[in-house]
Amino acid sequence: MFEPIALPFMQRALIGGLMVSLLAGYFGPFIVQRRLAFLGSGLAHAAFGGVALGLLLGLQPLWAALPFTVAVALGIVWLRDRAGLASDTTIGVFFSISMALGIVFLSLKKTYSADAFTYLFGSLLAISPADLWTAGIVLALCAATLPLWGRWAYASFDPALARADRLPVLRDDYLLTVAIAVITVVAMKLVGIVLIAAFLVMPAACARVFAKTFSGMTLISLFISCATLVVGLFASYYANLPSGPAIILTQAMLLGIGLAVRRRA
Repeated sequence: MFEPIALPFMQRALIGGLMVSLLAGYFGPFIVQRRLAFLGSGLAHAAFGGVALGLLLGLQPLWAALPFTVAVALGIVWLRDRAGLASDTTIGVFFSISMALGIVFLSLKKTYSADAFTYLFGSLLAISPADLWTAGIVLALCAATLPLWGRWAYASFDPALARADRLPVLRDDYLLTVAIAVITVVAMKLVGIVLIAAFLVMPAACARVFAKTFSGMTLISLFISCATLVVGLFASYYANLPSGPAIILTQAMLLGIGLAVRRRA
């Protein structure tokens, strides 16, 4: 059963997948609690614009997508704060602009590139050692935000009261959104741009079914994210299926089971 672990590409996929799963499992509850599920999709499509720009300029797509997506994330928070627009409206604005730019950039590239499709649909089994280093650095940077967890959780439940207590809610919003943007770019190799939003939201949604506190929700989300990564990865290997969709479908099955159990309780 465990013979796939002996394969180098499966080892890289498992290690890289677990690192990204930890990131998604940790930040997912904030996305769900703040009702920002659309943010993952918006930033994923912003990343597509960055990937297309990188392909046009002959740069490594990941390094072009990272500053592009972070800039979009900052723009979303800035426009929401300055214009007084709802979050879903500002995300929709940048979502549309980024996709339009991505299509324009790809149309300007005269030669065909399969890399665009790799980032659209993901290729966990194609993770390289360089991708592992990138994921490891991002994981270490995000681990440095652990002391802010309580402040972020407070603002997630009652931002008005957090402001009254003189917490830097807006600055934290910028920091949290940038962190989600960076995770989105790193996760592109795992599940692809099309499925990133589900990967960020699904474990946290499952955890919310079982947990009674936000801390419990975070811990369960971390466990579910990592466990479904392992199960989905092995299922994709033995069933000869794409790894990203297999992981998402595993999470969806768990969510369905959780809802059925809670309904009967």
